[in-house]
Amino acid sequence: MRKSHPLRRVVLATAATVSGVVLLLSLKPSADPGATQAAGAGAGAAAQEAAQGGAGSVVSGTMTGDAAQTQYGAVQVRITVVENKITKAEAVQAPKGGTSTQKTELAVPKLNAAVVARQSANIDTVSGATYT
Repeated sequence: MRKSHPLRRVVLATAATVSGVVLLLSLKPSADPGATQAAGAGAGAAAQEAAQGGAGSVVSGTMTGDAAQTQYGAVQVRITVVENKITKAEAVQAPKGGTSTQKTELAVPKLNAAVVARQSANIDTVSGATYT
């Protein structure tokens, strides 16, 4: 084949595209930034570790996470733990104003119940709380 043959260019372009896609798909993020924010600061992470049996000691008390800024407003949560079991979850701060107030009022109770039921902040989905 000649150096400037059209088929040669097509084959090279296809090979380059496939190589690029394979490289992109093989990349993995080093850490999940959303999980880092959701875990909260030291006390919340320690309580979750103890609740999962990692610390070896019984944890009881109320812990309040740091406020996290979202595109809809600040969000801050508080959990109550009794003998390594999450007994209560509540939103100390939640987005307000416009449709955010209405959606927050509908979603926060569902999210709180899901945290208590799952015994973790790792919740994939809650029906009716997708926006929040």
